Amino acid sequence: MLLGVNIDHVATLRNARGGIEPDVITAARICKDCKVASITTHLREDRRHIKDADVEAIRMLPRTRLNLEMAMTQEMLDIALRLRPHAVCIVPEKRQEVTTEGGLDVVSQQDWAIEFTRPLLEKNIEVSFFIDPDVHQIAAVAKTGAPFIELHTGRYSEAFGTSEEEKSFQDLKGAALFAKNFGLKVNAGHGLNYQNVHRMHEIPNLVELNIGHSIISRAIFVGLEQAVKEMKYLCENNSKNLS
Repeated sequence: MLLGVNIDHVATLRNARGGIEPDVITAARICKDCKVASITTHLREDRRHIKDADVEAIRMLPRTRLNLEMAMTQEMLDIALRLRPHAVCIVPEKRQEVTTEGGLDVVSQQDWAIEFTRPLLEKNIEVSFFIDPDVHQIAAVAKTGAPFIELHTGRYSEAFGTSEEEKSFQDLKGAALFAKNFGLKVNAGHGLNYQNVHRMHEIPNLVELNIGHSIISRAIFVGLEQAVKEMKYLCENNSKNLS
């Protein structure tokens, strides 16, 4: 599996003091030098961490694949069409949430999702929808023409090591198998860490994991380069332990 690194929380730390440190672009360069598959940023409506200038600067980095997480709004569509990132992941968004609480309800917004996706695909921007492992949501994404889904792994991550782990894991596995019927490629992310990520190797049809908070947290103690390399190893090797 490939690793995409979400660097939002480098910006969270920077914004806590309102200055320029730590530098988001330096973080992106370190991740790029570690040969990760993509750099992920979530440009939220309230700009609580990543700012417009951050996204624009990352987009200009050579040989860097930018995955832009964004809400399904006209403002974000306009930004994506102007910047033309390599990929966008369409996510739900609430101002009051600390982090994304669940997957996007594509079923209830089917027509808008189709309309929203069309101009992105016309610009050769890869599109994914961040959804819960639900067959109805997967079928709705398939109607949009988007080539990817990204499964929300939050329930599995929270249940890891408890009696609920297996059920939540099997929901993810079943969803990935169901997506294959539509020719959809599957990414996953949310709450994955160095302890629970190994089970993602048991899920077929899984292309890329997007992981952020756990990597940035570990980087405080071991440095960003080592933290990224350790997670990359776990994504690329079916192992519970680091090399």
